[in-house]
Amino acid sequence: MIAIVDYGVGNLYSLRSSFEYIGAAVTVTGDPEVLAESARIVLPGVGAFKDAAEKLRATGLDEAVRREALGGKPLLGICLGMQMLFDVSLEFGEHRGLGLIPGRVAPIEPLLPPGLKVPHIGWNALVFPEDKPKSRLFRYVQAGEHVYFVPSYHAADCEEAVTARAEYGAMLTAAVERGNIFGTQFHPEKSGQTGLNILRAFCEMEGGRP
Repeated sequence: MIAIVDYGVGNLYSLRSSFEYIGAAVTVTGDPEVLAESARIVLPGVGAFKDAAEKLRATGLDEAVRREALGGKPLLGICLGMQMLFDVSLEFGEHRGLGLIPGRVAPIEPLLPPGLKVPHIGWNALVFPEDKPKSRLFRYVQAGEHVYFVPSYHAADCEEAVTARAEYGAMLTAAVERGNIFGTQFHPEKSGQTGLNILRAFCEMEGGRP
């Protein structure tokens, strides 16, 4: 069973519907015991990092997610959920993340040429690194397929974990992986058949350790 973490942040209905569409057993939950019983966990999120991190900690779900991920359970962070996997975010201050993947979250605006809008909203092609094997998350996806983004911030100082980038005036981190822990800056649930193929690959992930 896939457990989508419900901590008051994210488009949970759309995400749940996408998993149901591909035939996955899925539940939306804020119960740490249900997370412990699940086979895989998805951490969604939209909005401000500080608010989301505070809500996650207020419910005790931060420790539940960390415990399950560090124990080897497959974890997928989406959009803000991916950003929360890192050590720290520099969004309107400095805020602690889950520390599951080394790196930081920084604004994209200083990287962009004049005239490009922030947030970056729209479809961009996935670019896979040529110096490492393709991520298991993209086993049903080819380089150049397009996915849907809505970020103002990106993951930085995480080169070892990067499994895909997208070009928006600069090459920005699109996806990361560390052992059993995965993250997408884009929204698979809003990315058509390509996104569904990514979710299908996640449903096939076996456990391991970061």
